[in-house]
Amino acid sequence: MTSDHRHALRQNLRQRRREIPAAARIAAAEALAANLLALPFANVAGPVAGYWAMDGEIALHRWQMQLPPQQTYCLPVLHGKLLRFVPWRPGQPLVANRYGIPEPDVDPAQALRPEEMALVVAPLTGFDARCRRLGMGGGWYDRSFAFRQRRSAPPWLVGVGFAAQQVPALPVEGWDVAVDAICTEQATLQPEPLHA
Repeated sequence: MTSDHRHALRQNLRQRRREIPAAARIAAAEALAANLLALPFANVAGPVAGYWAMDGEIALHRWQMQLPPQQTYCLPVLHGKLLRFVPWRPGQPLVANRYGIPEPDVDPAQALRPEEMALVVAPLTGFDARCRRLGMGGGWYDRSFAFRQRRSAPPWLVGVGFAAQQVPALPVEGWDVAVDAICTEQATLQPEPLHA
C-alpha cells in the first residue's frame, strides 16, 4: 500500500467515524467498556493508559470509570519522539499539546515510560480481522512500544475503534507493533497464535 493510498484510507475512515450519530457514540462507549473489561488480561495490576478522544474517536470514559482498584488510569503525553504516561483523574489540569490534544499539565520527563505500563489502550483509524492496526500516521505508539518487537514484554496493547472502521485487509510494515487485541463496540478480535 503506497503512502498516498494509506493517507486516502485514513481520511476515509476518519470521516466514517465522524459520521456516527451522538446516540450511537454513547451506546458504543458503554459496549466498548464491557468488551475491554472482559479481556482475559483486563485485571492486570498497575498503570493503564487510555487517551483523550478527538476527531470522532471512540470514547473511553465508561471504561475509565469502571477500572478495578489495582489499576491507575493514565493519559499519554508527548516526550521527544515517544509517549510517556501520567496518572490522571477527571478535573485535574490539562494543557493542549502541539496537536491540540489535551494532556496532563506535568513535566513529561517525570512521567511513566512505556515499559512501566501494564496495559495500554490505543486509538486506531482502521483495523482488519487479523488485528492489524492503522494509526493516524505519526508513529507515536509504534515508536514508543518498539521494544515489544524484540521480546515479549508488557504492557498489553489493545487497539480500539468503532466496528465501522474495519477494512478487509491492511498490510504490515516493518515498524508496526502488533496489538494483543482489538476491541470495538461489537466485538473483540485477538490475533491467531503463531504456529512453530
